[in-house]
Amino acid sequence: MNPPIVLITGGSRGIGAATALLLAGRGFAVAINYARQADTANALVQRIEAEGGRAIAVQADVGDEAQVLAMYAQVDAKLGRISALVNNAGIVDVKARVDEMSVQRLERMMRINVVGAFVCAREAVKRMSTRHGGSGGVIVNLSSAAARLGSPDQYIDYAASKGAIDTLTMGLAKEVAEEGIRVNGVRPGLIDTEIHASGGMPERAFQLAHTVPMKRTGTAEEVANAIVWLLSPEASYVTGATLDVSGGR
Repeated sequence: MNPPIVLITGGSRGIGAATALLLAGRGFAVAINYARQADTANALVQRIEAEGGRAIAVQADVGDEAQVLAMYAQVDAKLGRISALVNNAGIVDVKARVDEMSVQRLERMMRINVVGAFVCAREAVKRMSTRHGGSGGVIVNLSSAAARLGSPDQYIDYAASKGAIDTLTMGLAKEVAEEGIRVNGVRPGLIDTEIHASGGMPERAFQLAHTVPMKRTGTAEEVANAIVWLLSPEASYVTGATLDVSGGR
């Protein structure tokens, strides 16, 4: 029996990398998407292969439709038709108020975090849906607790992009439920990953840990465990749900 195939966007580090390792250990063939960090992605592939798994690294900026189509073509050719998508790729920008945000910043945020997620989901549905000759599958979209909290004085644009992901999850789940596809989301809270540094605040998660009812940051592995469960047969009657992994925040 062929192993299930998963594509993880933004899979070379943080939550994506933790998810790749867990799924490889559960017998998935893993396609690890990255935008720029080829060395990191290839090192993760080598680690999975050293542990007896199967993985490939695939470069694409999810904010560019042509690159997304090329990425899927590579996965089709090298692994086969995916049965799972982890829509994880996303960006933050530097801390700013709305009255300081440029249109260029807003367009980049929405192009990568929202349009990119839609296009990746679109291509997954084309491969998974029984309407298109597929045999079903699962999509997990990465949202954020910011979608509920708004992130004032930091990055409302990021929070708004993740609010769009929550709506994508809810709507797409209903749209493809009869076609063998489950669609769910995960909303991480303050997680100790590199994304904070990319927004210019490497210590942000630890500085705000006191605002979490559990009084600590989360780990990438804790979020990955939730993603893996939603992808698993144990979650077979779960669709249209978004699970908070936020320590109660």
